[in-house]
Amino acid sequence: MICYYPQPSSWVWLLLLVHKHPIHALGGCIERERRGLLEFKAFLMLNNEDPDLLLPSWVDDESSNCCEWERVSCDPITGQVTGLFLNNTRQISSLKDSSAPRWLEYHANDKYWLLNASLFLPFGELRNLDLSANSFDGCIEFEELASLRDLEILDLRHNVLEGFRSSTQDLEAFSNLEILNLRLNCLTGSVPSSIRALSSLKVLSLSNNRFNSSLSIQGLCELKKLEELDLSLNSFEGILPPCLNNLTSLRLLDLSQNLLTGSISSSLIAIETEHSTWVPMFQLKVLIISNCNLNKLTGGIPKFLQYQYSLTVVDLSLNNLSGSFPNWLLENNRDLKFLNLRHNSFMGQIHLTCCPNIYLDWMDISDNLFNGQLQENIAQMIPQLSHLNLSKNGFEGNILSLIVQMSNLKELDVSGNDFSGEVPKQFVGGCHNLKVLKLSNNGFRGQIFSEYFNLTGLEFLHLDNNEFSGTLSDVITRSPLSLLDIRNNYMSGEMPNWIGNTTLRTLAMGNNSFKGQLPCEVVALKFFDISHNALSVLEHLHLQGNRFTGAIQEDFLNSLSLLTLDIRDNSLNGSIPKSIVALSNLRILLLEETIYGLIPNHLCQLTKISLMDLSNNSFSGSIPRCLGHFQFGETTTSDNVFAPSTQFGFGNGIHIYAGYLERYFYINGDIYDEQDEVEFVTKYRSGSYKGDILNFMSGLDLSCNNLTGEIPHELGNLSSLHALNLSHNELQGTIPKGFSNLSQIESLDLSYNRLSGEIPSELTQLNFLAVFTVVHNNFSGRVPDLKQQFGTFDETSYDGNPFLCGPLLKKNAALILSYHIHLWFNFIEDCIYLCYYFPLMPSTRY
Repeated sequence: MICYYPQPSSWVWLLLLVHKHPIHALGGCIERERRGLLEFKAFLMLNNEDPDLLLPSWVDDESSNCCEWERVSCDPITGQVTGLFLNNTRQISSLKDSSAPRWLEYHANDKYWLLNASLFLPFGELRNLDLSANSFDGCIEFEELASLRDLEILDLRHNVLEGFRSSTQDLEAFSNLEILNLRLNCLTGSVPSSIRALSSLKVLSLSNNRFNSSLSIQGLCELKKLEELDLSLNSFEGILPPCLNNLTSLRLLDLSQNLLTGSISSSLIAIETEHSTWVPMFQLKVLIISNCNLNKLTGGIPKFLQYQYSLTVVDLSLNNLSGSFPNWLLENNRDLKFLNLRHNSFMGQIHLTCCPNIYLDWMDISDNLFNGQLQENIAQMIPQLSHLNLSKNGFEGNILSLIVQMSNLKELDVSGNDFSGEVPKQFVGGCHNLKVLKLSNNGFRGQIFSEYFNLTGLEFLHLDNNEFSGTLSDVITRSPLSLLDIRNNYMSGEMPNWIGNTTLRTLAMGNNSFKGQLPCEVVALKFFDISHNALSVLEHLHLQGNRFTGAIQEDFLNSLSLLTLDIRDNSLNGSIPKSIVALSNLRILLLEETIYGLIPNHLCQLTKISLMDLSNNSFSGSIPRCLGHFQFGETTTSDNVFAPSTQFGFGNGIHIYAGYLERYFYINGDIYDEQDEVEFVTKYRSGSYKGDILNFMSGLDLSCNNLTGEIPHELGNLSSLHALNLSHNELQGTIPKGFSNLSQIESLDLSYNRLSGEIPSELTQLNFLAVFTVVHNNFSGRVPDLKQQFGTFDETSYDGNPFLCGPLLKKNAALILSYHIHLWFNFIEDCIYLCYYFPLMPSTRY
């Protein structure tokens, strides 16, 4: 039998270990470190937090093993604390259990803590310290942390730290530090040159701070073990330093979204990569230089990329790069998965050569100057694409016949080109993985909803602004469509009865040749637009520019969810029915050129109205006083009803790179966002208001009617109103002095009425007033002083009021008095002649 006896040195090591760290007393927990953890818990209490709720297992009990406490990890042999995961110790609800934490909301409602680095001095063997998302402010005191010589990971992201306090000697203590994450803080100035002392650093993230120095940072270039460097979302300026060539281990470099400072007028960072002697020694896997005005002098794609052969992600979008399509980029990088060249100035035709790229999954070359036809074997060259965006170029031909074989395609956007031809039956019958298809603004023609239509996975279909014909066939029900946009085509027929039984949430049919009545089932749709057709409608109700006749039917006005009612430019008649009170959530009411009679008082029950246009009708009588109780722009967070309810972006949330810093790339190429859009006249012009801006726009237009009586003083209560137009009526009386309370008013038009009296001087308090006109009334007295906004108006705002005076009008009170006396004498003379002729009239009595 062979026996093994340990060497004496092993015994000595074990004895020394037990003597140095007596683990038996506390069941694996070092007393000094246990006390240190309890001090951090006391720190939470001093900052008015509930430490027992946040750290329930951290109890002052010697029998409790601190290595078993939550957010703590220990070395299984020594019992010393090696990891403290104290991120979001307050358990803010907006940060927990969320794939997209709401950091802005978190910081906006949070108080700040001063980072007390001395709390972590007891943990001499600490390797991983995570203090992210705690709203620590102040400076990073590396000197106080210098005793943590074994630290490998320091995570301070999502705080409000403002600077460094470090010398080279301080940072030399962190010779084992491999990951330093300072993302999303308030760090300013330049990156300290002492950072060169972090000789083992592999990952550095300074993203989303306020650095505003040159990119020529020698300290960074000496971190030769650096594999991932993220400097995005700062204000770095200058050229890309050639010394980055020293970073031979670099795999990820993110310089996107930096801002130019100093004397250069551009708002984008100016990066020049063209150094004739620069042949990089590193091989990148990920390169993101988006929105950086890259190579402004030459406009060329960075030449150093010609020496890269391991790239999987390339994003050079929004740089105004020019030249031809970089075929060599795909040829050199056979593992490329993600290519974004969007919004540049590349031109010419695209012809992929060499071998197919079997890993390319996502390609966006939209918004460039490409033209011509795509090669016939495009599907064989990039066979695994799931996302393809060719929009806003000058491509020609019939793209759809070329990509039928791309069986993995999920999202296809070819809008805004010169594509033409009919949609092949093989395409509409075989692309079962398609979820998004956007063919808008091309020259496609023919019937797309044929018997072959079988896109069983399609959710978003955009066919607007083409030359499609035919009817809405029930083959549409084969797709789980959420959105169907067929505006501005040549489609015809009646609305089918089955349309209300589909999965559609959005249906846009404007500018076709549809006719007939709308089935009752359609009221379930969330957004419906058949403007410039011959149908009736209900939900987001847009009927403007049609030939509808007759009275407004009460059946149209029975939806509690209706936000927009637009029936302008038709031949409707009658009055506003009482059933309109059912539209309790209505925000926009546009009834131009349709209605006569009185403005009914029951209209005043729609108190949430923000835009009301009753102009160009035949309304008579007085303006209801109750209109002064409308909301007109007094919005709250809950009133954000016009924000996009559905946004779909190409590749939104695609996961590409999983390194030390796990990266998700969000490319916001919106395809459809279900935003309502209306036109409203203000400041003498018609403007189009779309989406979220409708939450803030407010206006009341009663112009071009036959309204009489005085202007109700209650209208002065509309303090959030932006535009008020009462022109071209028969209104009398004076301008209410309460109009000085219209603090947000930008346009006030009272022209072409019979208003009289003086123009209230209080109106000069309206600081946002940009347009003011009272032309062709009977106002008298002095015009308001030329101060504040009234200093921007000239005499054209007051034309047609002969009794107004003031320096602006070059008329004085004496001349106006003389004019009044002359009118008075004329009146007396007329009376004398009347009295003279009256007795001479023959008697009619017998």
